[in-house]
Amino acid sequence: MKLDDSEWPLFGRITDIRPALAEARTRKQLLVLGTLVGVRGSSPRPPGTQMLFECSRATGYFSGGCLETDVANHAEKVRADGRPRLLRYGDGSPWLDIRLLCGGSLDIMLERLDPDDPAIGNLLTAGAGRCPVMLTSDGLSRSTSISCAIAPFTFDGRTYGLGFDPAWRVMIVGGDPIALAIAEIAAVSGFDTTLIRPFGPMTPPPIANIRYSRNAAPDAIREMAPDAWTAIVTAMHDDDIDDDVVVEALGSDAGYIGVLGSARRIAPRRERLLAAGLPLMRINALHAPIGAVRSGKTPWEVAVSVIGEIMQVRADRETFRKPKQELLTAERDPD
Repeated sequence: MKLDDSEWPLFGRITDIRPALAEARTRKQLLVLGTLVGVRGSSPRPPGTQMLFECSRATGYFSGGCLETDVANHAEKVRADGRPRLLRYGDGSPWLDIRLLCGGSLDIMLERLDPDDPAIGNLLTAGAGRCPVMLTSDGLSRSTSISCAIAPFTFDGRTYGLGFDPAWRVMIVGGDPIALAIAEIAAVSGFDTTLIRPFGPMTPPPIANIRYSRNAAPDAIREMAPDAWTAIVTAMHDDDIDDDVVVEALGSDAGYIGVLGSARRIAPRRERLLAAGLPLMRINALHAPIGAVRSGKTPWEVAVSVIGEIMQVRADRETFRKPKQELLTAERDPD
């Protein structure tokens, strides 16, 4: 089988299969879900990575190269007979012509999904409600359970458990070129993105796949109820507005809060936040200045560094690593 876009595999840029799963279910088509259940040696994708197959359409990727096309061929057989399959590529694989560039081996489970599978419906409902959920499957039957925290991927040789967190959101307050660049990079990177420009133009910015709000920033943030999977960035260059945003954000459950500005503005802002009654522990969670170390000052350079830092915070949480905020702050250019 030749996958759509196989010459330029754009489907591989998507890592969260839930939006594609929701769209495919509306077409009432049998689907095949692939899950990376085992990795030996190095791999570009971790255990728990998933791909979705609908005939010649695919979402996600496991390794790159020719592997995905071969998995799609097996997925077509699973779609036809409903029998799950466990595939091995690399060391110990029966398909010697398919080599893994990183060495080692990958084990992939394929399972057929009926369009009305209740567990998949529960998974999508939990995602829409921004509730963590655990999906458990043995390839034939699936179930879901509410999860209060990220759970590591598990596989006992027959059944896997995979935790799904709500999709990460990014809210950007501002309207200058830097704010627009942050919003565009966030949207392209797969974040659910909202640009807030208080009392801004009626016409939304010409950027694809973002929401736009003209409300006062604290009101807009409050309405969107930030949770642990929400990043809030303020780039208004106005201390009063930025402080209002920071106070509102620090009073929420937002997982990342950053304010654009030079290092010399940090101490005065901390004093104002302390005077406003915010606890020191929460103030210390503020990312200021935001972005990677010495990455440049053009809008695109700042935007890439800010989104990169948000991705690092997300990765630290997902892998239970200690956040590196203290190190990043210490190494930043004081200018």
